[in-house]
Amino acid sequence: MYQIDFNKGAHVHFIGIGGISMSGLAEILLKEGFQISGSDAHPSQLTSHLEQLGARIYCGQSASNIEQEPGIDVAVYTAAIHEDNPELAAVQKRGIPTLTRAQLLGEIMRNYGQAVAVAGTHGKTTTTSMITDMLLAAGLNPTISVGGILKDIGGNIRVGGSELFVTEACEYTNSFLSFYPTAEVILNIEEDHLDFFKDIQEIRHSFGEFVKRLPDGGLLVINSGIDRLEEIVGEKNCRVVTFGKGEDSDYTAKNIAYDEFARPSYDLLIRGEDAGRVTLGVTGEHNVYNSLAALAAVLELGVNLDAAIAGLKVFGGTDRRFEKKGVIGGVTIIDDYAHHPQEIHATLEAARHYPHRKLWCVFQPHTYTRTKAFMDQFAQELARADEVIVADIYAARETDNLGISSANLVEKIRAMGTKAHYIPSFDEIETFILQNCMQGDVLITMGAGDIVKVGEKLLGM
Repeated sequence: MYQIDFNKGAHVHFIGIGGISMSGLAEILLKEGFQISGSDAHPSQLTSHLEQLGARIYCGQSASNIEQEPGIDVAVYTAAIHEDNPELAAVQKRGIPTLTRAQLLGEIMRNYGQAVAVAGTHGKTTTTSMITDMLLAAGLNPTISVGGILKDIGGNIRVGGSELFVTEACEYTNSFLSFYPTAEVILNIEEDHLDFFKDIQEIRHSFGEFVKRLPDGGLLVINSGIDRLEEIVGEKNCRVVTFGKGEDSDYTAKNIAYDEFARPSYDLLIRGEDAGRVTLGVTGEHNVYNSLAALAAVLELGVNLDAAIAGLKVFGGTDRRFEKKGVIGGVTIIDDYAHHPQEIHATLEAARHYPHRKLWCVFQPHTYTRTKAFMDQFAQELARADEVIVADIYAARETDNLGISSANLVEKIRAMGTKAHYIPSFDEIETFILQNCMQGDVLITMGAGDIVKVGEKLLGM
């Protein structure tokens, strides 16, 4: 496999350079002196930014793009690029080495003294961002790749020194098995991505293989509440540090309290010893445990405790994670990326602590396979809201509707005693909201698709 060496540089071509992850990796290489070219279906702010940094970007994907770049050393492509893609075919015809996006990220990790990979079914973006703010508060100079927009670094990428690299590590399609971390954080292991994984046992196996990627003496920070934890940890000769609700966890919290905007604070216990009071700038109990994971990672890597706690206090969240978008007619509009039952549970529980008259949730299910697999769990968790609106399912990469629709989900929510409405289009949803939401209400747009547009249009954004 082609190896990325920061000391040598190369010409790297990205097929599908406009995605948030691909563009971020391209930016890292640009700032390390690599020559970058790439293509995407449409121009965007991300591709314009890369052009300003010196990349050559082609609109559309064709063999001619490769013909105009005679010195390509390696081509990188995403999972969305199929074998019949003309640009990929031209690369292969010329005998140019290729890397997947995950393989490139793994190769980039090799160039850092410490590489921290944050994994789990949910919470990765928030925890990676928390780690980022703590490292910056400690005066360190990390390179960061995060799966969302973090305002504190002005985007999803921060290019720092070669000592420390922090990234999310996604299990989907076993991407994280291409990584070379020296430290891992595992937040949780639950059923998801059942269009790829057969069942929870296969998911657990992948996380076990991920742990095996650690070198001897590496650091594993893991949730003590994960079922049959010893099966995941195995017999790997690494340093294991636990966090969670259990009193036997190395890092845990007690005396959790909330302010008037649902932001928690708690007493931090490290191996049973009181380590001080932690105050968070983000909402919800789930973020208590995300912050424990982040604290464990940075403190075990030698960051000063006071600096870490200070960094957590200023962390205000990332885009689409309980993000307050604005207020219209006295109705507070919040947007959240939650698209898994456990994420919905966490978000709506956080909202319960947030000041409101009535709690509305506008949910856009993400993919037919996930909606079908978790139909009952989705209904159970969405029923925590006072009233629910469900939009059409966001198909993403899928074409088979599996014989289901959002109307099925609405029926199940109603059966639990919560008012629910199936409203297919965004225009109809916006009209319904304007006619029915009242001053003092909180409305959460929720899902991994484009449901954010509803709130933004209402607010004139």
